[in-house]
Amino acid sequence: MADFHQNGIITTLHNLAERPLGEMERELLKYSKQRPLGLILPCLYSELEGPAMPNILAELKQVPYLNQIIIGLDRADKDQYIRALNFFKDLPQDFRILWNDGPRLQAIDNDLRELGLAPKEKGKGCNVWYCMGYTLATNKAESVALHDCDIVTYTRELLARLIYPVANPRFNYEFCKGYYARVSSDKINGRVCRLLVTPLLRALKKVIGPMEYLEYMDSYRYSLAGEFSFRRDVLTDLRIPSDWGLEIGVLSEMHRNYANNRLCQVDIADNYDHKHQDLSLNDKTNGLSRMSIDIAKALFRKLATQGIVFTPETFRSIKATYYRIALDFVETYHNDAIMNGLQHDLHEEEKSVEMFSKNIIEAGQVFLENTYATPFIPSWNRVVSAMPEIFERIQDAVEEDHREFFG
Repeated sequence: MADFHQNGIITTLHNLAERPLGEMERELLKYSKQRPLGLILPCLYSELEGPAMPNILAELKQVPYLNQIIIGLDRADKDQYIRALNFFKDLPQDFRILWNDGPRLQAIDNDLRELGLAPKEKGKGCNVWYCMGYTLATNKAESVALHDCDIVTYTRELLARLIYPVANPRFNYEFCKGYYARVSSDKINGRVCRLLVTPLLRALKKVIGPMEYLEYMDSYRYSLAGEFSFRRDVLTDLRIPSDWGLEIGVLSEMHRNYANNRLCQVDIADNYDHKHQDLSLNDKTNGLSRMSIDIAKALFRKLATQGIVFTPETFRSIKATYYRIALDFVETYHNDAIMNGLQHDLHEEEKSVEMFSKNIIEAGQVFLENTYATPFIPSWNRVVSAMPEIFERIQDAVEEDHREFFG
């Protein structure tokens, strides 16, 4: 059972009473009559063949309140797209698959690229962005949840708790972030959040000084969670990164666009596990190494928009301060693991901290050297202004793919 502490400046909605799922789903079904509810699933084709997605599908078949499910499918050829259609065909809800690698959506992407409006790189951020555009195009859901497709411990209670804060018409939340304890297989996971994000935020407070934005970011219990929900109007003016900085970028946009009392976080699972990225100590283009660089860049970019001036000396100070704070966190989590009878590898944890500290400098150098970079995908408001027919084109492309290959 969670505590009831409200930490920081973002409302935390706890799991205090283990409320029966059926009761919550009945409420959500009632709310969906006046505020239709949707779900976005950004996935790779390979995840359909993994251990998590079949169970997620089985759980979603039992969800009574969803009006729409949007699946963003990446890295799929024609045969794999057809197999994906058959994989999802038994869903009782209205569903559509965005075949992102298909010729119809690729043609739209190419036209946007000519206007300088397409995502600059493929990946989850690009997938999510197009799914958000399709959500706006279809206008079938007023409140929408989004979660990853590699959650091996998935239950439909996770979805119910995630979407409830933006579905309940008596709540005024525009955005909700999911959180959970990253504990599985008798060990504490979530190294990037535990050993990079939190100590980096604390280091930035020391080097830069107190800032409301840093307090805001430090209020989230699991800022890198891939699970969040939102009201549909959030999507029109959202500018997100296309790299691993997606989650940090989304939180930063919520801070820019909304008052803190319109945002919240919710406890969505007692037990959460998904596929784990390699540390990639010797490869900065993959795994947790690339992730840590992209996340640090996302934070530095946001702080620059707040008027913070960075120099190489600033980044050296941030790195040194971070390193000391992160090593203290390693000891803290070591003691926490022992207290709970969990495994904890001090050597692996400190190796992670050493890599993250180097990558803070790497991220700083990239930030300083790419002064003309435009790292964010344009907002859908801007895209519509440049291409007024974009929503009709996306919707038509998805429907034509569906009719051609599914009937």
